[in-house]
Amino acid sequence: MPKPANANPDFFGFYDLLSESERAELAEIRAYLEREIKPLANAAWDKAEFPFEVVEKFAKLQLAGYQYPEYGDGKQRSPLFTGFLSLELNRIDPSLAVFSGVHTGLAMGSIYNGGDQEQRDRWIPDMADMTKIGAFALTEPEGGSDVAGGMRTTARREGDEWVLNGAKRWIGNGTFADLIVVWARDEADDQVKGFVVEKGTPGFTATKIEGKIALRTVQNADIVLDAVRIPEANRLQNINSFRDTAKVLAKTRGGVAWQALGVAVRAYELAREYAVQRVQFGKPIGGFQMIQDLLVKMLGNVTAMFGIVVRLNELVAQGRGGAEQAALAKAFTTTKMREVVAWARELFGGNGIVLDYEVAKFFSDAEAVYSFEGSREMNTLIVGKSITGLSAFA
Repeated sequence: MPKPANANPDFFGFYDLLSESERAELAEIRAYLEREIKPLANAAWDKAEFPFEVVEKFAKLQLAGYQYPEYGDGKQRSPLFTGFLSLELNRIDPSLAVFSGVHTGLAMGSIYNGGDQEQRDRWIPDMADMTKIGAFALTEPEGGSDVAGGMRTTARREGDEWVLNGAKRWIGNGTFADLIVVWARDEADDQVKGFVVEKGTPGFTATKIEGKIALRTVQNADIVLDAVRIPEANRLQNINSFRDTAKVLAKTRGGVAWQALGVAVRAYELAREYAVQRVQFGKPIGGFQMIQDLLVKMLGNVTAMFGIVVRLNELVAQGRGGAEQAALAKAFTTTKMREVVAWARELFGGNGIVLDYEVAKFFSDAEAVYSFEGSREMNTLIVGKSITGLSAFA
């Protein structure tokens, strides 16, 4: 009798590093996502529309409160658990995972880490139960990788108010968010500061970016700030320079590595399933050497990605994971993810370019994951400076 096939993409058993209760909780979350979220995902991606019913569904899972237990269910979870949670979300749908990540990681993370206690208490509870949705406005039309030194959006203090002027681009959730964390350069001291702009503030406009080929469900916006006035109480009190902004990004950059893993895991799962079901020349294509070669290369990448992200989260838990480790994790995993989705799409042949087989979505979405939260080149330079002591930034 042939040995039963091992369909588990976690070939080396990394899930076993979680506690029994965490594994059980993740299993419940996966079942819920499969049942409640997955049926909405492909149609929303195809139409490039956001299915607002998922907000209530995510809220029932209390997803936004996992990293902020005092505002969530009070239960402390390990950094490793939050990584595997990201994997599960991205395995179901990268677009909806980005919606959740922008809200929970970038927007809430900015307020939680950059705000004072009053600001946390004012905004985080509503964000934790998802009655208010957040966005994170850093990238600009003329500034991506160089936004730290070249930020054009300005903030000018006038009494107890700040006046914001400028433009932002690629702002996820930007068309409908209730609270938008806007980063702007203070005209007085030339330092980058953070501000929370509330929905409906005069002078703030957001326009949906159309025609995307990746993460189509994410409502990315072009934002214009035309003499937007906000109170001093809406300036994040613990953000005094871009160094403080970078601390938020360092945490979320590690999250993107997990996102890349989730995309790769699902692409591999789809390819393996197709290989054992698709019959050509009288037998499943998984029985041909070249197809097995593709699958094993995919699994090798996935396994290496597991190793780097799991170790990164262990270092974070020990207080040893820095920006350099996060940068290497992001650069490595997104590069390997890109290989996996390309091999998976190749294995599907012509069926790999239609949404019905799902792999086309992950193939396309991988391009966005590869690009955001610091390009491979910029993350390479961060790591390169760390290992040589020499800066190669232009």
